[in-house]
Amino acid sequence: MPKQSSLFPDDYDDFFRHLKERIRSTQIKAALAVNQELVLLYWQIGREILQRQKEEGWGAKVIDRLARDLKIEFPEMTGFSPRNLNYMRSFAEAYSDEVILHQLGAKIPWKHNCVILDKVKDPEQRIWYMQKTLENSWSRNILVHQIDTALYNRQGGALTNFQEVLPAPQSDLAQSLLKSEYNLEFLGLHERALERDLERALVERMQKFLLELGVGFAFVGSQYRLEVEGDEFFVDLLFYHLGLSCFVVIELKTTDFKPEYSGQINFYVNVIDEKLRRQHDNPTIGIILCRSKKKSVVEYALRGMSQPISVSTYRTTAALPDEFKEKLPSIEDLQHEIESVAAVVEEFKQDDLSAT
Repeated sequence: MPKQSSLFPDDYDDFFRHLKERIRSTQIKAALAVNQELVLLYWQIGREILQRQKEEGWGAKVIDRLARDLKIEFPEMTGFSPRNLNYMRSFAEAYSDEVILHQLGAKIPWKHNCVILDKVKDPEQRIWYMQKTLENSWSRNILVHQIDTALYNRQGGALTNFQEVLPAPQSDLAQSLLKSEYNLEFLGLHERALERDLERALVERMQKFLLELGVGFAFVGSQYRLEVEGDEFFVDLLFYHLGLSCFVVIELKTTDFKPEYSGQINFYVNVIDEKLRRQHDNPTIGIILCRSKKKSVVEYALRGMSQPISVSTYRTTAALPDEFKEKLPSIEDLQHEIESVAAVVEEFKQDDLSAT
């Protein structure tokens, strides 16, 4: 019996796969175009409201009436609530420059814009968070997390020797990617956690740690083994950064920064450069994550080092605002209070003994 030929051409699967990719790409472009037109419409509505409030003294009642009328006229649209109309007004007031609007505001989702309006008051920071949202495709939840953890103030603030040991393009990029402090509250550790507890918790929650590290970090391993002339050494955490095209060594310390830490990580970086670094890789970067640091001590420790090293701090518990910190008692005050209470308790005990 002759073999029956296939009903479909041999290249059908490839054709179908490419067709799916084109359709999905078009769907994404269409969604972006719709979002851009919607955000521009909201900005125009907000500008009109803002102008009439200034010229004609429109108040809250007019906004409420406008919201009702728009809902009746466009029942299929859900964006004309009084609250959203006020967001439109605030949006137009915040971004009067149409260049910024077209370059940034109209390219991120409307709800992202609302989050930035609510949580960020400084114009420069607003533009920065819009840029980062666009660059990194942050979801709304991730954007909220980055704002709540003050990423703007932490990004690029690590103490490093990058300017001295790396070429200008890579040194600037590497500096911009590292933070002065890393927020590890998600680990749920107490302040006195041991280094092995910190490392274990980071590995178990690697997805959240990668989010805190930032875009481009790929996890290679923990307690990564290095051998030098028969001796074994273990790197706490090893990553590869796709944007920097280099390995990144992270050493975890649960104490204040000490000068000897820079020597240890310099050794690890040298070994990895020798044994793992490929021809197209850039120089390996070392990051020391410690509980706290003193700027001058770090600068002296890194001076003269030939390898790129960064020193940052981390916290595992929420930071209190300064106004609350000022109201908290000092350690000495607490100790005095404890001693006073203990004295009163002892006095009551003595009274009870005397009574019996």
